[in-house]
Amino acid sequence: MITLLPGPVSAGGVTLRNHLVLAAGVLGTTGASLLRILRSGAGGVVTKSIGPIPLEGHPGPCLVPIDCGLLNAMGLPNPSVEFLDEISSLAGQPVVASIFGGSPEECAAVCRWFQGRVAGVELNLSCPHASGFGSALGTNPSLVEECTRAVASAGLPTWVKLTPNVTDICEIGRAAESGGASAIVAINTVRAMRISVGLRRPVLGNRFGGLSGRAVFPIAVRCVYELYDACSIPIVGCGGVSRAEDVLEMMMAGAVAVEIGSAVMEDISLFSRIGKELYSPDGIPAREIVGCAHE
Repeated sequence: MITLLPGPVSAGGVTLRNHLVLAAGVLGTTGASLLRILRSGAGGVVTKSIGPIPLEGHPGPCLVPIDCGLLNAMGLPNPSVEFLDEISSLAGQPVVASIFGGSPEECAAVCRWFQGRVAGVELNLSCPHASGFGSALGTNPSLVEECTRAVASAGLPTWVKLTPNVTDICEIGRAAESGGASAIVAINTVRAMRISVGLRRPVLGNRFGGLSGRAVFPIAVRCVYELYDACSIPIVGCGGVSRAEDVLEMMMAGAVAVEIGSAVMEDISLFSRIGKELYSPDGIPAREIVGCAHE
């Protein structure tokens, strides 16, 4: 297997310790858990999504393991501005704050809370199960551009996380780029559901949710590949990554870094394990493989 040279990575204005980043919503609710993941070998971490007002989220069940991954319908629960206390001890660390809002103005206001506190922000325009937020905005190219521009104007590196639940993800990517995004994150979860035959009702309290895990990896690779041709800003791959080979595949499709989420629930030491397989002193520079599948 190909190995890479270790060292810092620049991804859309954020300097990471390596190519492996904790995805939003997974062990990102406290400063202690974020620090634990950094110490376990992650090159950077993305927080739980934080919005303009506190939300309790959807009624349970909110997280259901299935054969090919995970279904979740959390509903973006978060403490809003009070979350700032959680990351006060992480100054100078490669922390990216995931943010959301119901309008460009709300997104920008939340972003300003994090100025001087984090390395960058990830604008969540892709959650498939929170009414009025996430993909409610992220499926409209005009709103994507407006929200991105409002957030980017604050001066922080701005990653925009895209939804796969659209006809043309490249149109959405171009809108984010036009709005001043520093990078694109592709993808968030795929809208999905399951029904309990025994109970004769959906397994999730919200009925519909988002599918993550190994099942969505081929979808994520396809989206990264298409966006690499359509956009000129960096892409951070996300979706179903659990092995070093997955990281390389994402990079060959066009990603400069890779987020890992669901797989962490099965193995908290995942970042260290992948890093040991991915990096070596005699490895090749990452630039030699980023986008190589397009040649």
